[in-house]
Amino acid sequence: MNGRSAVIREDEIGATLTGAGAPDPARVREILAKAGAMKGLAPADVAVLMQAKAPDLLRELFDTARRVKRDIYGNRLVLFAPLYISNLCANECLYCAFRARNMAVTRRALTQAEIAQEVKILIDQGHKRVLVVAGESYPREGFQYVLDSIATVYSVKSGPGEIRRVNANVAPLTLDEFRRLKDARIGTYQLFQETYHRATYGQVHLSGKKRDYDWRVTAMDRAMEAGINDVGIGILFGLADWRFEMLALMQHIAHLERRFGVGPHTISVPRLEPATGSDMASSPPHAVADDDFRKIIAILRLAVPYTGIILSTREGPAMRRESLALGVSQISAGSRTNPGGYAEGGEDTEASQFSLGDHRGLDEVIRDVAALGYIPSFCTGCYRLGRTGKDFMDLAKPGEIKQHCDPNAVSTFMEYLMDYATPATRAEGEQLIEQAVQGMEPGAQQTAKKLVRMVRGGKRDAYC
Repeated sequence: MNGRSAVIREDEIGATLTGAGAPDPARVREILAKAGAMKGLAPADVAVLMQAKAPDLLRELFDTARRVKRDIYGNRLVLFAPLYISNLCANECLYCAFRARNMAVTRRALTQAEIAQEVKILIDQGHKRVLVVAGESYPREGFQYVLDSIATVYSVKSGPGEIRRVNANVAPLTLDEFRRLKDARIGTYQLFQETYHRATYGQVHLSGKKRDYDWRVTAMDRAMEAGINDVGIGILFGLADWRFEMLALMQHIAHLERRFGVGPHTISVPRLEPATGSDMASSPPHAVADDDFRKIIAILRLAVPYTGIILSTREGPAMRRESLALGVSQISAGSRTNPGGYAEGGEDTEASQFSLGDHRGLDEVIRDVAALGYIPSFCTGCYRLGRTGKDFMDLAKPGEIKQHCDPNAVSTFMEYLMDYATPATRAEGEQLIEQAVQGMEPGAQQTAKKLVRMVRGGKRDAYC
């Protein structure tokens, strides 16, 4: 790519951080009051909140985030599973087990038959949504391998189940390739910049196409130009100062909103975790402590209140539980980060991208979050009815999306309970559904009752 992208302006970030200064309690509370209106925050507001350290201010920050999360998302929690189809990679990224020169990792690209086997296992667990993940090199088929793999995922049926939404996390593409990816019926295209700090980016990406910072940071522009309405961005926290990364993330979001009228559909917040053959992953240069990680989630929820926040199984069960109230709206469950990991029935550290923090299976995770009062949702209705991108946000901001999301959440949860749940999980879940439906607004309640009756009567994939 010719020239440097202007998406991230580091001088402005430095000035904003300097201008925040020591946190004034009155200013922090003024920003929290503003955040409570659920209209988002400016970078200067985010910079002030990041400096807050006093216990009383942090308590107020977390309380505000909990209120905003509850008011927008209610008790819905979207679940999905990653599907690693390949760990082939030509990039040399010092923090990643898949890096090209790492001889400690066993390389593998699944055949379409092996992908179908993985998908069947996920379906038989109860999953409806998967994220296809591949290292940034492909077998001899090239990019067509990704498209064929997505088609395979959609083709698999098992009993009453199927995968209804395929998201994709693959290397940055050309405009034409993004158009082909859209034609493959993906949901969200996901790509992390890893670090927005240009100097750090160059230090940790030594070779391969991924070394091109500008090609990567402009990938979402090409994806949205190609007609992919929902994109997901993220940071790999631990590579650079998290405060810088947060403000850079805000700049990236603002850029997309200015150019396309809508920002990212989701933001992911992974922290560096140990990875085979990577000293950096075990000793992050800018490790993010748990207290700061909680702040990151809470501030993001206030800064971009209608954007989904994804937390993976990098985090352990305790942090995952706590993060749900602070702002996380989507989690993976029962994950494997090595190609073929579901068929093999366990984590293969010699082929995995990183070490898992949460090893629980889907049913155990569902029973756990249900006990906390969350409705596990496998809903894919919006994507198939065209409620994506700006159309989704236009419904979300006035609160109208609840009329669809709440009934669809209980409908898909009831499917899971009837078809896949253990008796203990089903008992917990059916009680929760009854409570959730009773707490809905009249219109949504009527729709939810109808959908649940349909599912109990044998209908599958009932949504509004």
